[in-house]
Amino acid sequence: MEAAKPLINAFRTKSKQATLLWLEGFREACCLHRVFILCYRSRKLLIRTGQCFLLNGFIFLGSIIILNSVIVPALQWILPDRCPEFSSQELCSFGGILKFYSFLRLGLIQLFYVTWFYPLYVFSIILSNIWYNDIAKYGFAAMGRSGPTTLDPVRQNEALALQIGAGTERPTGLGGVMIGIGEQVYSLLLLSCFFLEVYVTGFIPYAGKALNFLLLSWMYAYYCFEYKWNFSEVRLDKRLDFFESNWAFFAGFGSPCVLPVLFFSPLVSYGFMAILFPLFVLTATGSEAEQVISSQRTKWEVAGFGRLPIFNAADTLSNPRSCFRKRKTAKKLGVMLTQVLNRSSIPPNLYII
Repeated sequence: MEAAKPLINAFRTKSKQATLLWLEGFREACCLHRVFILCYRSRKLLIRTGQCFLLNGFIFLGSIIILNSVIVPALQWILPDRCPEFSSQELCSFGGILKFYSFLRLGLIQLFYVTWFYPLYVFSIILSNIWYNDIAKYGFAAMGRSGPTTLDPVRQNEALALQIGAGTERPTGLGGVMIGIGEQVYSLLLLSCFFLEVYVTGFIPYAGKALNFLLLSWMYAYYCFEYKWNFSEVRLDKRLDFFESNWAFFAGFGSPCVLPVLFFSPLVSYGFMAILFPLFVLTATGSEAEQVISSQRTKWEVAGFGRLPIFNAADTLSNPRSCFRKRKTAKKLGVMLTQVLNRSSIPPNLYII
């Protein structure tokens, strides 16, 4: 028992550190006053954010409310599944008519889903992803409008990005552009495999729901910060190292965005998350996560907890022959894209977005 005390004390210390970082991440995500400040500075940002609310909140969630509050009760009244008291008993004695009503009612509801909800869902995903990029871009630009008397936050972000991304510099010219595109392609593959991992964990009995919530929190937190890291030109391997080394902070940051999953159906939770996501993208853009984590770590008397390989399984799936970190794979993709450009008659600058 005495020999186990050091291990118990170490576990308590690590748990306390992880809890404090989780709370810091949750607090950073809930700093929604940054959204109002950035929208006040940028009219384009205000318009894009309003469009997200209009599409996902008013139209998408509004359609679900109308379906459940108006259309379904009306169909229940027109096509009842029970015999009303005032109807003819001869009609009710024929049980097939009630089954036909039930079948017709369910068919009309499914027709509403097929002709309206599912196309609206796909349209919302496509259009929202385009708007999210615009929101992050306008929000990042608005960070540089804080006034002449204060230090430019964009400069601060660039300095922090250089600290995180210190190491081998990216080549200039077309090679650097191709490596950047390669990193984006690899990042997309990595996150797609991670999403598959999140989906599979949802089927695990008992612990599946909690594990699914945790993985979703990490995924949405990474998405929120990825826009900022892309604009700051932080290398992919460095951003993943930073993310996995501070997993408790990012688990806390992604939790508020994923909370609707615990309380609503998949379609309703998607609508709420589509509304919340751009807000948390803006809070991540205005967040000084590096400074918050650093200030928290300086309070610890002992070394912090280690790195958690969150993306290890997804990394193995997306690159099964090698478990080297993203940089080498991104270089390979960049070289391949460069070779394609050299053999193509299309001018290289057309590939630069």
